[in-house]
Amino acid sequence: MSETFVVTEHLNGEFQDITFEMLGKAKSLGGNVTAVVFGSMKDKASELGAADAVISVGGSDDYNPEEYAAALKSLLNEKNPDLVLVGSTSMGMDIATPVGTALDIPVIAYCQAIEASDGGYTCTSQLYGGKMDVESKVSSPAIVMVSSGAFDGESGRVSGSPSVEDFSAEYGAGKVRFKALLSPEAADVDITQSNILVAIGRGIGSKDDVEVAEELAKALKADVAGTRPLIDAGWLPKSRQVGKSGLKVKPKVYIALGISGAPEHIEGMKDSSTIIAINTDKNAPIFDIAHYGMTEDLFDVVEDLMDEL
Repeated sequence: MSETFVVTEHLNGEFQDITFEMLGKAKSLGGNVTAVVFGSMKDKASELGAADAVISVGGSDDYNPEEYAAALKSLLNEKNPDLVLVGSTSMGMDIATPVGTALDIPVIAYCQAIEASDGGYTCTSQLYGGKMDVESKVSSPAIVMVSSGAFDGESGRVSGSPSVEDFSAEYGAGKVRFKALLSPEAADVDITQSNILVAIGRGIGSKDDVEVAEELAKALKADVAGTRPLIDAGWLPKSRQVGKSGLKVKPKVYIALGISGAPEHIEGMKDSSTIIAINTDKNAPIFDIAHYGMTEDLFDVVEDLMDEL
């Protein structure tokens, strides 16, 4: 029977969403699923009910890339699982490649889909900001870095009583020391929880015209979001960015004003229940996923909409 290890991630004493997304996918592949936890997170093993077992490698609750990579290398060298799932996150990027290199195990990055096949695994990865899908076939053992949001986390968010094993990992003396965790200032609004979003792109024209979207959002009791170019220009705060390098959102209604629909942006909002796109370019990619679209001037449409509201 195959064995899949899921390398969990935690922050401030809580497992991150990517942990449950990987657990759910691992369970669907069949075989035994083991969650690997660090620090004192074994005390929350009951939250990892989707796993058949939990292995605690100890160490500090404070993330240290050298220590975590050394512990994972030590564990995999002894246990030799068929598949290891690691988040395609800042943490995963720190530890997956050095561990794979040290153990001579293939590492697949930016994975969006995994299927068991012919004694190994077939993985589909998105490269170049989502412009290209690449299919890779690897034999066991292999390390796969899973993109955040690629799989449903609810199937992995299961309570239970998996067995817990303490593993004496070899950490070694690294050069990296944890000093402090610096958290960004709290955002004025969490757009991932918004039911309605009015999102703006370059078509809004200028910073002064952002007010048009804000007035529409107020009338709809919605929140304003934007694409990366607007955030980079300082027109909206980082907390309002939708896309691959921003936030993934799933509102009931997503109104895209002047957004062309680059793959990086679409990745962050494609699962919205209803997508309404307004763009004068009839060939804009946003229309490929929109449920409703208008090739009209966004300012004229918003003005008429505000009159109706």
